[in-house]
Amino acid sequence: MIKKDFLKEHFFELWIALRYTRLRNKNNFISFISLTSIIGIALGVMALIVVLSVMNGFQSELRARILNVASDVEVISAGYNLGNWREIDNKITSLSNIQSTAPFTSSQALVSIGKYNRGVLVRGVDPESESTVSSLEDQITVGDFRVRPGKFEILIGVDLARYFALGVGDKISMISSQANFSPVGMLPRIKQFTVAGIFDAGMYEYDAGLVLIHMIDAQKFFQMGDKISGIRVKLKDLEKTAKSSADIDNAINTNSKFYVLDWTKKHTNLFAAIQLEKKVMSIILTLIIAVAAFNIVSTLVMGVTEKKSDIAILRTIGASQVSILLIFMLQGALTGIIGTSLGVILGICIAANIDIIVPLIESLFNIQFLAKDIYYISEVPSKILSSDIIYISFMGLFLSFVASIYPSIKASKLDPAATLKHE
Repeated sequence: MIKKDFLKEHFFELWIALRYTRLRNKNNFISFISLTSIIGIALGVMALIVVLSVMNGFQSELRARILNVASDVEVISAGYNLGNWREIDNKITSLSNIQSTAPFTSSQALVSIGKYNRGVLVRGVDPESESTVSSLEDQITVGDFRVRPGKFEILIGVDLARYFALGVGDKISMISSQANFSPVGMLPRIKQFTVAGIFDAGMYEYDAGLVLIHMIDAQKFFQMGDKISGIRVKLKDLEKTAKSSADIDNAINTNSKFYVLDWTKKHTNLFAAIQLEKKVMSIILTLIIAVAAFNIVSTLVMGVTEKKSDIAILRTIGASQVSILLIFMLQGALTGIIGTSLGVILGICIAANIDIIVPLIESLFNIQFLAKDIYYISEVPSKILSSDIIYISFMGLFLSFVASIYPSIKASKLDPAATLKHE
């Protein structure tokens, strides 16, 4: 009672707006329209939060999984033959924001067992230094990451292991595109490797098409001598990727024979597509909120028509046009606040539990949204950003405010004498 009296005495426009906003109304049709406006705004806000959170989750998860296997920055030379690489490595490690480096070789080959074969990317690594630039060692599910030089051991992905039905200790043949010369002609280079470990990177592209061997074995098998394909670089701060790439390029590129590729350049199209999709989805779902918000126009117009006598009485007892304007603008704003608040709460709850909701839907309807052999990521991730919540909340409230302007102006311009005359 004290609260009501306080509002009535000091903020009577808000007090009247609260009374008009109540869904219990003698005109049930207007109450229904008001309810649908609130529900529409809530659903639009909820959908926008969930979609943007999922898009953020995909981008973050995709970047994390790519960088688990790939490197932050790669320095390569023309022809993938880098000699005197230790001098280049010293120049790179002396720069700021460089955490660690690792040499590598990269070649393509065919792995085969019997009549089954598959093309793969063969990466030659030094296990000691490789573990400092990637997280692939943590993705080993069976076996040991540290392959030994001269033993011709190999690490394969979980999908490649499943395709060939391989386990640790099994043998697999590798066929190089380079040939050996013999009395009977050119013969392909073939070497048998022992599976030392199986990794699960979480991306089909790597799990089915990447194998790792020791760098010394790779140099022997692909006849590279002491040369390598390039140097992998781990950065301390990923946000400074562009600057660090430029610093590396300036430090080593005296005659433009080196290429410096960071993770943003190597996967530009992929991340640009995600950003474009996020922007398009934001626009489309904002239009849904706009449609719901402009239902407030019809609600307030009908409310003004119904409350003509109330408005006239308020004017005759001293309420100004500004007060009448404020009453209906506050009514529209309250509708927007309630709808936006409900939408934010529901959206955050769904986005935060998307890892539970999606598997539940998949199990109930026996479907799979993201097949691992088709999509980079087979699970639906979610990442809620406070900036998105603020943007969405602002749009919901702003559109509700805009929608209430016309009916409020119409209400403030009613002539009380003419209105009471026809009552």
